[in-house]
Amino acid sequence: MEKFNIISPILLVEDNPMDVDMTLEAFSESKLANPIQVCRDGEEAIEFINNHRDPASSDFPCLVLLDLRLPKIDGLDVLKKIKTDEEWFKTPVIILTTSSQNEDIDEAYKLGANSYLIKPVDTDDFKEIIKNIRLFWILTNQAPVKKL
Repeated sequence: MEKFNIISPILLVEDNPMDVDMTLEAFSESKLANPIQVCRDGEEAIEFINNHRDPASSDFPCLVLLDLRLPKIDGLDVLKKIKTDEEWFKTPVIILTTSSQNEDIDEAYKLGANSYLIKPVDTDDFKEIIKNIRLFWILTNQAPVKKL
């Protein structure tokens, strides 16, 4: 059987332009081959989810980085949509947020988050987290197999 090497995108759901730029820069510095699709609020993320229905498609994300504090639709509601959606529920979701509130952490895991990371203030620490996300979630973790 022939193997297909599809480099799937990562979906970044983040409303803070500085955090978007820092994430993109950190992934670029870590030599990430995956394209990054950015949604800048929860409503845009839900629209993206609704418009990308085929997990075998090359534009279906292999990973979601999700902020919780989003305009229009909250990040927890986006997480709930992903984890209850027939096509999306297997997609790993990493919460990447400034909230260290126990209620947010508990609710995110209850809704199916695969990881919960608190954004560090320091740029170098933030870049280290992104490097580790690439190392584990893209290079080491075995994602669900796409059917072609």
